[in-house]
Amino acid sequence: MASFNRVVLLGNVTRDPELRYISSGTAVTDIGLAVNDRRKDGKTGEWVEETTFVDVTLWGRTAEIAGEYVTKGAPLLIEGRLKLDTWEKDGKKNSKLRVVGERMQLLGSRGDGPRGGGGGGKARAPVGRGAQANDEFNQSGGYDDSGAGSSGSPVGADDDIPF
Repeated sequence: MASFNRVVLLGNVTRDPELRYISSGTAVTDIGLAVNDRRKDGKTGEWVEETTFVDVTLWGRTAEIAGEYVTKGAPLLIEGRLKLDTWEKDGKKNSKLRVVGERMQLLGSRGDGPRGGGGGGKARAPVGRGAQANDEFNQSGGYDDSGAGSSGSPVGADDDIPF
């Protein structure tokens, strides 16, 4: 049976990241992301806004960049995969679903936040998976899935966002 585990989230950071290093020297940080969903209520016809809070874990260089540039309230795009954590405490089994972020795109302007974080400009090269992310990001500011150059539309362009 085939399976596919991919998550793309665009939301606002709920707390400043706290960068730490595990015993092997690898950087890791956990961030919270608030993702808003706006839809019409089927019964009343009124617009209803619902916020979902998602825990995201970043590793390696992506975690270091998040620790340096990401601040509470900053808009952030995360691409990654779902992971279910399970543990037992006081004889009770617990579980929590979180996202392991593999790529991160800083959004907003350079002046956002107290550390100047939040990204820069309309589109920036995504962070994650080493140099592969920068190789895939073409000169026009978007991904090129065809391998033929800059034929794709820019990632993060204002007219691509439905709100």
